Amino acid sequence: MAQQDFEFIRQLAYRESGIVLPDRKQHMVYSRLSRRLRALKLNNFNQYCQRLTDDGGELINFINALTTNLTSFFREAHHFDYLERHLVPQWQQRRNRRLRIWSSACSTGEEAYSIAMTLAKHFPPASWDLKILATDLDTNVLDRAKAGIYSQEAMANLPKALLNQYVEPGPNADEVRLCDSLKRLIHFKQLNLLGEWPMHGPFDLIFCRNVLIYFDIQTKVKIIRQFRQLLAEDGHLFIGHSETLHNISSDFKLIGQTIYQPQHAALVRQRLGARA
Repeated sequence: MAQQDFEFIRQLAYRESGIVLPDRKQHMVYSRLSRRLRALKLNNFNQYCQRLTDDGGELINFINALTTNLTSFFREAHHFDYLERHLVPQWQQRRNRRLRIWSSACSTGEEAYSIAMTLAKHFPPASWDLKILATDLDTNVLDRAKAGIYSQEAMANLPKALLNQYVEPGPNADEVRLCDSLKRLIHFKQLNLLGEWPMHGPFDLIFCRNVLIYFDIQTKVKIIRQFRQLLAEDGHLFIGHSETLHNISSDFKLIGQTIYQPQHAALVRQRLGARA
């Protein structure tokens, strides 16, 4: 990979997905895109860069190859604990029985299914309109998420009660499948956070975890501003364990460990707590 090839690749990645690829990522880029060169029977990265210029269809494979998809069920468990202990009781007091959750970088689906498992027992479909939108840039991982099939090892740490209620035998001996009642709560859709957002909201809760770390400050500011526009006034935003909105947005107030709420709602919450 010549330096000019790497420059072309990182400029294209930034333009199409907002992903920032510093010099230290060059080895990772080489490793991941080498698979595409082999699949296309190309001899070098210069040829691959030309292919990206000439063939718009390869762009999807290019982005899929560069996207990091590290996830697990109930990852960063404090978010799901907060969801069940604090948000569920609040939502159950509502007159409006509509709930909208967005998992904005759902990867292979573990996050969205963890949300669904947390909420399904509290908000039965007979009396609640609960929908979870799960989006990702990578079309390959979305296909896996829609299938809802995982290795038994991936489910190893799930409580027995959840396994008994939501998990069924899979197509192979070492696989399991999530039940249809859980899948019906989730709508999986391909979405580039740098592109147009067709959804209108309002969302009661948005998960955007371990995504902002890949963007520069201008892109972070833009995305967080758009989240605020789609979030309900009393909504919440969960971000990743190594992320912060400090110096990115003044529209949100930190109310818990990587848990944010719109400033106005957070202030009202503080006042009510003080009165109590």
